[in-house]
Amino acid sequence: MKTRKTFAFVAMCCCALLAHAQKLTSPDGNLVMDFSLNQKGAPVYELTFKNKQVIKPSTLGLELKREDPEKRIGFEWTERKDKERVDEKTNLMTGFKVRETHTSTFDETWHPVWGEESEIRNHYNELEVTLDQPENDRYIVIRFRLFNDGLGFRYEFPQQKNLNYFVIKEEHTQFAMTGDHTAFWIPGDYDTQEYDYTTSRLSEIRGKMKEAVTENSSQFVFSPTGVQTALMMKTDDGLYINLHEAALKDYSCMSLNLDDKNLVFESWLTPDAKGDKGYMQTPCTSPWRTVIVSDDARNILASRITLNLNEPCKIADTSWIHPVKYIGIWWDMITNKGTWAYTDDLSSVKLGETDYSKTKPNGKHSANTANVKRYIDFAAKHGFDAVLVEGWNQGWEDWFGKSKDYVFDFVTPYPDFDVEEVHRYAASKGVEMIMHHETSASVRNYERHMDKAYQFMVDNGYHAVKSGYVGDIIPRGEHHYGQWMVNHYLYAVKKAADYKIMVNAHEAVRPTGLCRTYPNLIGNESARGTEYESFGGNNVNHTTILPFTRLLGGPMDYTPGIFEPDCSKVNPNNKSHARTTLARQLALYVTMYSPLQMAADIPENYERFMDAFQFIKDVAVDWDETKYLEAEPGEYVTIARRAKGTTDWYVGCTAGYNGHESKLSLDFLQPGKKYEATIYADAKDASWDKNPQAYTITKKKVTNKTKLNLKAAVGGGYAISIKEVK
Repeated sequence: MKTRKTFAFVAMCCCALLAHAQKLTSPDGNLVMDFSLNQKGAPVYELTFKNKQVIKPSTLGLELKREDPEKRIGFEWTERKDKERVDEKTNLMTGFKVRETHTSTFDETWHPVWGEESEIRNHYNELEVTLDQPENDRYIVIRFRLFNDGLGFRYEFPQQKNLNYFVIKEEHTQFAMTGDHTAFWIPGDYDTQEYDYTTSRLSEIRGKMKEAVTENSSQFVFSPTGVQTALMMKTDDGLYINLHEAALKDYSCMSLNLDDKNLVFESWLTPDAKGDKGYMQTPCTSPWRTVIVSDDARNILASRITLNLNEPCKIADTSWIHPVKYIGIWWDMITNKGTWAYTDDLSSVKLGETDYSKTKPNGKHSANTANVKRYIDFAAKHGFDAVLVEGWNQGWEDWFGKSKDYVFDFVTPYPDFDVEEVHRYAASKGVEMIMHHETSASVRNYERHMDKAYQFMVDNGYHAVKSGYVGDIIPRGEHHYGQWMVNHYLYAVKKAADYKIMVNAHEAVRPTGLCRTYPNLIGNESARGTEYESFGGNNVNHTTILPFTRLLGGPMDYTPGIFEPDCSKVNPNNKSHARTTLARQLALYVTMYSPLQMAADIPENYERFMDAFQFIKDVAVDWDETKYLEAEPGEYVTIARRAKGTTDWYVGCTAGYNGHESKLSLDFLQPGKKYEATIYADAKDASWDKNPQAYTITKKKVTNKTKLNLKAAVGGGYAISIKEVK
């Protein structure tokens, strides 16, 4: 609901524009964006913050794919009349003249269906520049929006006689840096974001790339200096800069390629199987390119530019969309104690032909009715909303690495999983079930089964699905982050909305704020999550970086809550050790925002630490208010949130390799009221590697005048539950 909205409109004639650069200022005056055309007629922008240069003059434009001059066109196969102009038509970078500009201001407050706060202000000044390209008799629009916390801009392609269909060869959007900044980066890849972050100078990226690239089920690293967005940087003079994109639809995902001699980033789109980077039909637009900047790291976390650059919610009735706290039969499978597959007898499966009644169960299949009921009982006892079951459906014996088209049908259970009985039992306990759809990256197969699969969910009481895209994409040659797959992910979300199903997509393209438009997109993975703690471990400072990068686009299903970091205690053959303290696992429910939060460990490990488990039971998954108390990328993040519709607050702190000492002021509490704080903290001798399960729990009365001195261990943290005393 919009509560404040103002709009002003100014048009300027082109004759004046040709002589003077255009200037756009943020509402608070701290950010200034200058636009001009250079001598070649190329669009150029630059950005300053509080008189400090953030982006040096950087050019904008696109290079189109050269059309075949000999290829006949149209239904009648007529000969081209513009054979001699096919080379010139590839240029959407130079030769522009300013036709006109319009400036405006916009101010509204909108209310998300779920989120980190109950209302979000969308306030910006806008510059719309229409650029004619006389040589090709066509024009484009570049739209800039300047917020108090950063800049968003995009290309717009109106429908016109000489620009209807075109193919993008490259997008040449530049971000020229002012120095050799410290960057928090992962390798540029067309298929995965599941990498640990590397912290280095920009000039060091090339030398550190080989070590930064670790093995994944599907990957394609495109450049020795390519990195992915959201890219977080810090300048030597104390500015924090973040480069990202918003509203990625019907377009290829953007990475960044660094010219490390000149310290200039340029957009790098994900290609399709033919090497093309976008098939466009006017009228159309690119996604927004964003530059978030501040001299306070907390303001980067607080930025809502990514959401604000997306369209308002398109789902009329959102009453069925709700945050979820869940458990699942997942961790013992990830640690390889249990299996997704029902039998070890089969090396090849053909759905509809393979007779599982003639196979011997392996005795380790986790998704059996009795085991799932045990999880349902645990969820009901401790107040969890739902249980996720993976490996329930036939086909897991040969699901991975075979480039197999017809791999799953999403409706046929294994012999030991009774769908109807599980539905009945869960309903009797007041617990919902979450479906799992692993596609094995056979996307064509998923789309052919999607309506039937979603209807099967509705018929059996499943209102949320975790989808997965592990492996190389089918159609073969497509990438996870190309235009074709970007369209598929959104198609799945929109189709799910028709069935009133919420979607949590893993291995999908990183989110870019589309959850504002389609709030049934309740979660994504799209980064290196907790599962890697069982594959060798995440970097100790991983969760101090993700809020500045991956989470700027939308919530992450990080699956926290691992109380037993020694994986050999679950599976003696797994020697991995989670690089975290138990107290930090509690903190992640606050610092790693998601309306979909999993208690990821097995019930037996929670039963050993029921006093600490109380925080997971208590913590909210939807919020009215968020305060960013402390933040430094790679070092620490401390966040306080007020639970939806209550006076209860929850605080979380996650720390990196240096630990962290906090001097917290609770001035965010309501004056004149008294509260009781329950503090879950690392013990004095706690450390992620030697003593991760050492924690303390203390209670104390607090008010808005209270100061707290708290210490987080290396790889540690703390969590606080604050409830009003009435």
